[in-house]
Amino acid sequence: MTTTTAPPAPAGETSVPDGAPRKRAAARAEGRAAWILALPFCLLFLTFTAWPVLQSLFMSFTDTRARDLRTPFAVDLVGFENYAKAFGDPTFRQAVANTAYFVLVGVPLTLTVALAAAVALDRGIHRLRSVFRLGFYTPVITSIVAVAVVWRFLLETDYGLINTVLGWVGIAGPNWLGDPNWSMPALIMLATWRNFGTGMIIFLAGLQSVPWQLHEAAAIDGASAWQRFRHVTVPMLRPTILFVSVTTGIGYLQFFEEPFVMTSGGPLNSTISMSMYTYNQFGFGNYGYAASLSYLIFVLVAIVTALQFRFLREKD
Repeated sequence: MTTTTAPPAPAGETSVPDGAPRKRAAARAEGRAAWILALPFCLLFLTFTAWPVLQSLFMSFTDTRARDLRTPFAVDLVGFENYAKAFGDPTFRQAVANTAYFVLVGVPLTLTVALAAAVALDRGIHRLRSVFRLGFYTPVITSIVAVAVVWRFLLETDYGLINTVLGWVGIAGPNWLGDPNWSMPALIMLATWRNFGTGMIIFLAGLQSVPWQLHEAAAIDGASAWQRFRHVTVPMLRPTILFVSVTTGIGYLQFFEEPFVMTSGGPLNSTISMSMYTYNQFGFGNYGYAASLSYLIFVLVAIVTALQFRFLREKD
């Protein structure tokens, strides 16, 4: 039986498999199809997002006010004056401090509650698991107005449910929304209850992806349940923890609905946030100043996100 071999390629030429040109043509066709499908989004993004973003960036370096909308080219360039004004604005500094308080306390608390609920659903709760999962996630999709109305009744000083329960054990509940010392903790409780459902669902997916063989091996070696959770589960959840931390942190740095609906930023500006203060300046017609504040928020979000990636990403 004889076999035939392909003739060698001439000197100076490289032999190319017969399927290579066909694969390159298919890849070019897929690339063209992808660009055609993405073109509508790109056009909408450039029209309704990219161009307004660039306009707002330019506006942050001007003294644009409401009266200048009819003559947008008559505004004056003020450079970094708006940004310098923000750093010297005591109300904005208070808003930064309130936002930092909300993030530094709210994000770890939300992640802790979400992870605890996910662990309970993954291992502790076996019956009606879907019902509990739906119940824990329902606040996420509930209107903030409806949530605010319910929580205002819960936090009412005289007849609210929370202070009533505290009174049963001999504790005089505080004026949750009227006391500057308790207004922010009240909003953090509200935000944690409303948002932990998202993290719970993501953590639950992460827990179900942890190989059970690792827990079994650790149990055989004598590790307790807490040791398995600390040294097996948590390290395997680092990517999930990073994702939930980043998304929750970005949302909390821009928190607006809670103080806007519940306290209007009071009492004594104890709950005003950076986003709410920026919104107020825009409502006052200080468009240039409001634009500069929004970009300060953007820079802060970028810095906090970078720090989270720096400290929470995997070491490998």
